[in-house]
Amino acid sequence: MRNKKLLLKNTRTHAAFFLALALGGSGVACRQTTVLAGDAEIPTATVKEVDLQIKVFTKGALHTEQSRVISAPPIAGGTLQIIQLAAAGAQVHSGDVVLEFDPSQQEYNLAQNRSDLEQADQEIVKAKADAAVQTAEDQTALLKAKYAVRKAELEVSKNEILSNIDGQKNLLALDEAKRALTQLEQDIRSHSASNEAALAISQEKHHKARLAMDRAEQNIKNMRKTSPIDGLMVIHGNRDSTGGFFMDGMTLPDYHVGDQVNPGSSIAEVIDNSQLEISAQVGETDRTNLKTGQSVEIKIDALPGESFTGKVRTVGGATAGEFWDDNSRHKFDVAVQLDRADPRLRPGFEARLSILGDHLTHAVSLPAEAIFEHDGKKIVYCERGRGFEMQEVKVRALSEGRAILDGIPVGTVVALVNPEKKHAGKAKDGGSATPSLGGPS
Repeated sequence: MRNKKLLLKNTRTHAAFFLALALGGSGVACRQTTVLAGDAEIPTATVKEVDLQIKVFTKGALHTEQSRVISAPPIAGGTLQIIQLAAAGAQVHSGDVVLEFDPSQQEYNLAQNRSDLEQADQEIVKAKADAAVQTAEDQTALLKAKYAVRKAELEVSKNEILSNIDGQKNLLALDEAKRALTQLEQDIRSHSASNEAALAISQEKHHKARLAMDRAEQNIKNMRKTSPIDGLMVIHGNRDSTGGFFMDGMTLPDYHVGDQVNPGSSIAEVIDNSQLEISAQVGETDRTNLKTGQSVEIKIDALPGESFTGKVRTVGGATAGEFWDDNSRHKFDVAVQLDRADPRLRPGFEARLSILGDHLTHAVSLPAEAIFEHDGKKIVYCERGRGFEMQEVKVRALSEGRAILDGIPVGTVVALVNPEKKHAGKAKDGGSATPSLGGPS
């Protein structure tokens, strides 16, 4: 009987214990799911009150709003040879000659076209002179033909006193004189048209030679390229060295003096390095701690050991990422303006940014790895007796590995790893909490 009572008591004790666990796991408010620590060793940290400077860390790249490409002139007739090219990284000013090509071929073309023009001018003079001589000869012949017709008409007028035979002779002579006059008038019109055509041909040669001269002169002028703006000289990779063939990963040599390039090829670029700024992105939590005018500490990967400063110029809206990429859809654009220009800086250089946010006093803080995400909410695991309870919190900021948050009292002990996964050895429940801020799981 005594053994039966003891067994019944133990049974009721275990039932009460499991009922308490079931009730504790049924709540989905701020506190839920008690997890026994068991024998597993759970690393913990204590919520503290601290004074700190919020720092937002991110990476970005230098770029400029204004640049101008310097290209080889689009001149037909073969490749062009570079005879002058400003040095890469040189500071140039608007109007400075930064690129020049060998003008020998165009100078030869200009001389040839000038000779063609002079020849055309001589042909025009000769055509006009020939036309004048022809006109004079035609006028003389025309006067003679008209005189012959008039003379024949006078002879015909005497036919009344002449014999029939002599009268017929006069009529035949008149017809012949008129036919000669008509033929001469046709010849004169033909001579005039021929002279006009010859003159037009010579004038067209003159026009073509003049256009060719103008084009050659313009081509010679285009052989000298000047900078359209003040800025920094950047030399492009020589795609002409590979015959125009290029693949990702290929390293192209820069253009140099003596290189043969194709007309229209992009040779260099002048960038306005006085307007360099850094484009970067931050996460949703960091976005709330940024505002324009905040100071920024800048490290340039290409210039190790150097430090630069700047200011937050703009904080934009969310970027339009791919719908399946959650991280992309929760990124925000940030533009940072450098405090001073430096000729060593180039667009495309990678930059590491430390943006100085507000200075907080008496802020509630704990290590960032103690924050997890559960059902879209930020939670921590608070130590309660022999186990841990899930509790929702609001993260205000992240700075240097620590999270500033609301919703939890100072002195609370929290787990640094997910106690559910630690206890089970691996995540079996798809709804279990996952690291939210990059901490270990």
